[in-house]
Amino acid sequence: MTAGRVLPPLAALAAGAATVFAFAPFDLGVLPFATLAVLFWLWQYAPTARAAAWLGFAFGIGLFGAGVSWLYVAIRTFGGMPAPLAALAIGCLVAYLALWPAAAGWLAARVAAPGSFARVLAAAGAFTLAEWLRGTVFTGFPWLATGYAQVPGGALAAFAPVGGIFLVSLAVALVAALVSEAFGAIGRAAQRELALLALAAAALFVAGSALRAVAWTHPAGAPLAVSLVQGNVAEDDKFDPGFRQATFDRYLKLVAASRGRLVVLPESSFPMFSDEIPDDVLLSLIRTAIARDGDVLAGMFTALPPRAGQREPRVYNTVVALGASDLQFYRKHHLVPFGEAIPFESIVRPLMDSVLAIPLAGQARGSASQPPLFVAGHHVAVDICYEDAFGGEMIASARRADLLVNVTNDAWYGHSIAARQHNQIAAARALESGRPMLRATNTGITSAIGTDGRVIAELPWFTTGVLEVSVRGYAGDTPYLKIGDSLALVLALVLVAGAAAGRIGRESRASAR
Repeated sequence: MTAGRVLPPLAALAAGAATVFAFAPFDLGVLPFATLAVLFWLWQYAPTARAAAWLGFAFGIGLFGAGVSWLYVAIRTFGGMPAPLAALAIGCLVAYLALWPAAAGWLAARVAAPGSFARVLAAAGAFTLAEWLRGTVFTGFPWLATGYAQVPGGALAAFAPVGGIFLVSLAVALVAALVSEAFGAIGRAAQRELALLALAAAALFVAGSALRAVAWTHPAGAPLAVSLVQGNVAEDDKFDPGFRQATFDRYLKLVAASRGRLVVLPESSFPMFSDEIPDDVLLSLIRTAIARDGDVLAGMFTALPPRAGQREPRVYNTVVALGASDLQFYRKHHLVPFGEAIPFESIVRPLMDSVLAIPLAGQARGSASQPPLFVAGHHVAVDICYEDAFGGEMIASARRADLLVNVTNDAWYGHSIAARQHNQIAAARALESGRPMLRATNTGITSAIGTDGRVIAELPWFTTGVLEVSVRGYAGDTPYLKIGDSLALVLALVLVAGAAAGRIGRESRASAR
């Protein structure tokens, strides 16, 4: 095999792997301008759509192979799956995720001629569409969407409240497309073309800077004292029945020592069914909250009777509000595939149980239209763990809320980069909605995030403690809360369709001659 055939996919693979350093905890947000430019340049000169697809696949293998390898920790270390099977499972997931940039490359090469400016513009649009589809199809996996690398302080982050994280992705991709085209302009010594490309890129950065100055939402009401509790219960102990009393004692001590009118405990802080929690534990939480005219949000599991035709009760991952306000529940809606929700359960469940030990797998979905919880005088939009990766699904609740709360247990992923990536995703939700985000996690990252996506305060990782913060609710709607992802999708489609129309027009004129 010649170097000319080997080097392009190796370059794409390296560019994909390098892109991981754009995200938390590395935060080199400028990297995608270069790494995507390399990918688009490779697509630009791919001789066929199939060749472009293979380049996109290699990029995806690098990006996801390096970027979500932490899932191995969950299924091998804590799930007990044999190492070869765990490696195979992660390999299959990475290969699946890599199909999306492969599809983007194929599409860009199909609709625009090689070497044309239209192809790099189509590449930017196709890449953004592929990211959105990756976050939607088969319940979606939007982790490592390019736009997250700009959060919170990147030059293009302010596009998030306008059109969501995928509009940020599109802006990044457009800059990368211009950089890619500039490679060729430099080679041709086309100074006028180079100046126009630089001007177009500058316009995007100027727009991003101008948008940063816009206050889409405004403070509403008095400051609220909030206590975010980080229990730091080891994952090996969390679901051990013998450790239950120690869990109760730890959280009761932390809540008693807290000062907030609103106290937030992590996801499944009590990793059992609500009726298994001793009455004195629940009463202690309620009394503490009532004494402050406030509420405690506690994570636990609840059950409802089986639906008609089913035998098993419905099990929900739940946040329960206890205290001065009415008893309220939020039940997790967007479940983790093959963890909380098992596709084709009658067939897949026995196979999974033979190789993987995940407590309380096969849960029921909460309603997709649950209202915010009214606690401590505020309307709070709650989401549980993985749900905050789906900005579009949070819009309805966020519009009726003035605060966002995410409860999480990232202990499943050990000391990997997952927790920092997750905190960055949560910051994007604050930026999109113009609402503060309050995160209570088991082992970290427990944090309070402002409406600009910047972390106000956080607890050290893998420590036991309480983060005390004072926050104000915010009112008003960002454009994203009104239009969702539609602006990003329309613009991306326009880029692809425009390239396709241009090619069809040129081919029609050529055939007419």
